[in-house]
Amino acid sequence: MELPIVVGVDGSEQSLRAVDWATDEAALRGVPLRLVYASLWERYEGELPGRDHGRETEEALAQDIVDGAAQRAHRRQPGVQVTTEVLPEEPEYALVRESGTALAVVLGCRGRSGVTEALLGSVSVTVAGRAQCPVIVLRGSHDNRVRPGAQDRVVLGVAGKPAGSAAVRFAIEEAGLRGVPLEAVRAWRRPAHVVTGHPLLTGEPAHLQEQDAAEMVEQALRDAPENLELHRTTIEGHPRDALLAASRHAGLLVVGARRRSGHFGLQLGRVAHGVLHHAACPVAVVPEPA
Repeated sequence: MELPIVVGVDGSEQSLRAVDWATDEAALRGVPLRLVYASLWERYEGELPGRDHGRETEEALAQDIVDGAAQRAHRRQPGVQVTTEVLPEEPEYALVRESGTALAVVLGCRGRSGVTEALLGSVSVTVAGRAQCPVIVLRGSHDNRVRPGAQDRVVLGVAGKPAGSAAVRFAIEEAGLRGVPLEAVRAWRRPAHVVTGHPLLTGEPAHLQEQDAAEMVEQALRDAPENLELHRTTIEGHPRDALLAASRHAGLLVVGARRRSGHFGLQLGRVAHGVLHHAACPVAVVPEPA
């Protein structure tokens, strides 16, 4: 049984953009698309006179939303199999549960206002921090198509122990499906306090840090297919800043997020959290076992 790509829909422009993006992704991968509307509408019903049909109205509206999203997906990619589901529960919990049987979860980015667009909606943060599969959040001003553009590429943030990581595999697969280059980015930091007794040794610790970063990039790319165009970037600075800069010329930014067994809070890490809030392109957060 093929795992579907799940999209959280709520009728907003952002969620419809997510439907478009996920539909193209499902077509690329040849997998089904699952559209999910979740809302705990019971909290609105029943206590005020004349509100007896609140739940029925909410459910009908929800069904209209997923039906409209399904029609949109069919028009965009007629060959993609589409299913829908309306769930009476909080959307973040529903989508985290859905992630257990999904190839990926796709969400639109919902800032709180035009002024604070960089702020991410709580549903997206919660799902990205707890999901069992990759979560793609559609950030930035890019269009809603999964296709190569003039400067499109997939950017991979290379973290510790990159060899064989889920994020590396996902990034390589995405670049191959899209037919675009893969750029692996690793930031390095100059040691804060270096004491050396010989002037010829000045700069040696920084050189070693840069060399280690280059070696980690090579480890990350060692299993990439020969026909995939690869770019290797090592840059001095904070990892978040390096990835945000790379996101300006990317169609997708891929980062990993460690999942610690028995830990039930958000498990994003500072770098993943930062790029989710500020990247200029869609961001894929891929869970990594600790």
